[in-house]
Amino acid sequence: MKRIILGMAITSGLAMLAGCQQQPAAPAANADYQKVLIERLLDAKPGDVIEIPAGRYAFDRSLTLRVNGVTIRGAGMDKTILSFKGQKAGAEGLLVNAGDFTLENLAIEDTKGDGLKVNEGENITIRGVRVEWTGGPKTTNGAYGIYPVQTTNVLIEDSVAIGASDAGIYVGQSKNVVVRRNRAERNVAGIEIENTIGADVYENTATENTGGILVFNMPNLPQPGHTTRVYRNQVIANNTGNFAAKGAAVASVPAGSGVVINSNDKVEIFDNDIADNQTANVIVSSYFSTGYMTEKGVAKAFDPYPEEIAIHGNRFKGGGDKPDGLDLKALKVAMFGLGGRLPDVLWDGYVNAQRPGGAQMCVDNGDVATLNADGPNKYKNPSVVTDAVRCKLPPLPVVTLPGDAAATSAKAAPAA
Repeated sequence: MKRIILGMAITSGLAMLAGCQQQPAAPAANADYQKVLIERLLDAKPGDVIEIPAGRYAFDRSLTLRVNGVTIRGAGMDKTILSFKGQKAGAEGLLVNAGDFTLENLAIEDTKGDGLKVNEGENITIRGVRVEWTGGPKTTNGAYGIYPVQTTNVLIEDSVAIGASDAGIYVGQSKNVVVRRNRAERNVAGIEIENTIGADVYENTATENTGGILVFNMPNLPQPGHTTRVYRNQVIANNTGNFAAKGAAVASVPAGSGVVINSNDKVEIFDNDIADNQTANVIVSSYFSTGYMTEKGVAKAFDPYPEEIAIHGNRFKGGGDKPDGLDLKALKVAMFGLGGRLPDVLWDGYVNAQRPGGAQMCVDNGDVATLNADGPNKYKNPSVVTDAVRCKLPPLPVVTLPGDAAATSAKAAPAA
């Protein structure tokens, strides 16, 4: 294994500053550092460990890695900071087209587009990484913070995502994924699992986003997603106004959404603390409710209905008191009065009539109520259907990653 400490490759004065314990962070690096890191990534070989010392380093163009088996390591997410505030070329901060890749212990700030994108790799580890747009929620911020897509065996842990105009932590079109002990705040979507097969999302904190944790399926993508467990998370007060770009899929997410399932199958939500999300603590919906398609316009290859959804053993508090949008506000007032609140589980009511057994949505969560908004009939006859959906589904399997003892020791959910 070859280890490269990049601070030694630039001027000695800057290296001394980066290593000086009296300084919390080095001043912004000059263009020489950018050149060194770009060249090192271009010249990287399998087994290389590229270490970036503490300091704040400025970049005006994207970084790219295309070699398998490389680790990039900083001194900590608040110590090694790669700033793209003056980015002129490229979109991503770091674009990785490789497998057996690890990124850990550094921050990526203020990229023009996505912060970290990993494309089509296997065995991806993202640990202790912070991606942030430091100016707060803005539509002009990059879409995705941490963004593995079309990947396999993915671990995202102990990381932070702030300010993404789409999703802070997004895993798309992937297989075998663990997302744990992360913090997502002030994004449109805090954590989003989309068109992904086999994901465990646990012990994360999602707060001050538009929507806390999303499990979506979208059409016209290589694979439909299913089998996601969302458990032991804190999904609290996700009430930030939606600042997604017009036309983005998440632009339809109402502010005040806790956990949102859209058009996905085999999703289990259990043992979470979900509180104070002003539209609803949990939303279960079909693609029809996004406003992007009509029932007649569904492609035959795409299933827009959420099916085999299990919600059990969660702790709910507050929420539903200030829903986003005139229709939802009117629904709340009509059914529960000015001082009332929407139930913890809000379901749009779409059911695949061709599927044996119906929607198979089971909410077995004590006295938690479920509201069927009657979407298929243009929301004319909404009703509380708590008893009708009180049922159990078999627990979903644990996601296991190669060599990850923590994931393999995670216990399966009790029967739903």
